[in-house]
Amino acid sequence: MKLLFGPAPPVIAPTSVGEGFPVRRVFCVGRNYADHAREMGSDPSREPPFFFTKWAETVIGDGAILPYPQATHDFHYEVELVAAIGKAGRNIAADSALDHVWGYAVGLDMTRRDLQGAAKAKQQPWDIGKNVEASAPVGLIHPGSALAHGAIALIVNGTVRQQSDIAEMIWPVADVIAFLSGYYRLEPGDLIFTGTPAGVGPVAVGDALVASVEGLSPLSITIGPPAA
Repeated sequence: MKLLFGPAPPVIAPTSVGEGFPVRRVFCVGRNYADHAREMGSDPSREPPFFFTKWAETVIGDGAILPYPQATHDFHYEVELVAAIGKAGRNIAADSALDHVWGYAVGLDMTRRDLQGAAKAKQQPWDIGKNVEASAPVGLIHPGSALAHGAIALIVNGTVRQQSDIAEMIWPVADVIAFLSGYYRLEPGDLIFTGTPAGVGPVAVGDALVASVEGLSPLSITIGPPAA
């Protein structure tokens, strides 16, 4: 069948072994650190995790310039550990969930906070605040299935803005995979952003962000002017 126009090219995230990781879907866990839940005005008790999604095309890499998005005056950073799925599965048990992980990277869940807040106030979906062009920067993906602790941090213009340990996640990676796979068949190429610690805040054009998770390659991006 002849196509009306060319399909979008695949999104390929780089890995530390020199091979590309084709991105299929992006899942994000909300409020997975108690301190961040509190700063957002929520109860940090261990309620079942909840998720939102981003398009694969929102993924950008290390060194990218992220254009400040339209329709917002409050664009926020959220540093996160990202789990990259390499093995398919549905209804995965927590004790075998890490077998489905190909590797890990540090990522940023960039958010139009004012639009997210307005949607929350109306009990509407968060898509307009979260699923934004270039809003899912991801660093180099390193192979390995187990990563349960390690410092996580975000530096903006040389100043530490977020700092915690991934061991502080309410729901660790294995539990997140087990829960999510009860609703979706996870597939190779899926990325799971596992939540952010406290300290989220706004960025401005020209800001330089460096995100890190201990043992992984850091992720650096710059906030650029709005796209034409």
